[in-house]
Amino acid sequence: MLSAKSLFQEILDNDESFRLFCSIAASGESQGGWENARIAALVPPGERELAPKIARHGADEDKHGRIFNALMKKRGLEPVEIPSDTDYTMLLERRGIGLAHEKLKSDQPLTVRDILTYLAHSRVTEQRASEQMELLRKHFADDPDIGRAVKMISGDEDNHLAYCHEELLRFAHAGHGRAIQEALRECALAEIRVYRDVSLAVMAHVGRILGWPRAKAATLAVGIHAVYAYERAVGWRRMVSLRMPERRDALGGPAAAPEFA
Repeated sequence: MLSAKSLFQEILDNDESFRLFCSIAASGESQGGWENARIAALVPPGERELAPKIARHGADEDKHGRIFNALMKKRGLEPVEIPSDTDYTMLLERRGIGLAHEKLKSDQPLTVRDILTYLAHSRVTEQRASEQMELLRKHFADDPDIGRAVKMISGDEDNHLAYCHEELLRFAHAGHGRAIQEALRECALAEIRVYRDVSLAVMAHVGRILGWPRAKAATLAVGIHAVYAYERAVGWRRMVSLRMPERRDALGGPAAAPEFA
């Protein structure tokens, strides 16, 4: 019977599929680290207190990239170039979601509206990351090979999500509520499409590596489309709600967890 646990176990048990999975994850995390570092450097003067938190966010993402690379190294594997159709971060950028890399490569300070765009983008994508890592944590927290990494990354993603909620609420109370809701809705509706497309692409690549029969691949594709249909109908709303998190000032201090590997 197909399940999230059995599916990931298949990926974990095969060196080539595991290498592809970790390479995709490492690439996305490293890209996120660069983006956050640039945003921290370009924060507008009136919001400089945000810079250390954004920098911490970026440092966490860089750490996650190193963790995925370390997991490959433990098995004697080298990263592989990721297929373009699995590049979640760049596909979102091509849809105009988040801050364009051209803007981040310049030395021009960002505006408050840019910071709202960044936070809305992060609110949506960190929701996805938190949910994915929670699923892995549920099934693999005690795995001797990846359990420690999963728990560390999951905790960080929860912190990132809490930080986004808190900062967006602060800006909403300062009078930016409508702009925030518009940005969140636009980002969420784009993200669920990109997530569907990337999920289909990743499963296609993994299926070829593992030699899945056509019936199994088709069943997984139907499941991915069903998730998208649900998210397009109502599920996207969970990505745009804001509530004050129990974990306040989640990125306000140094990283609590030690470096992995």
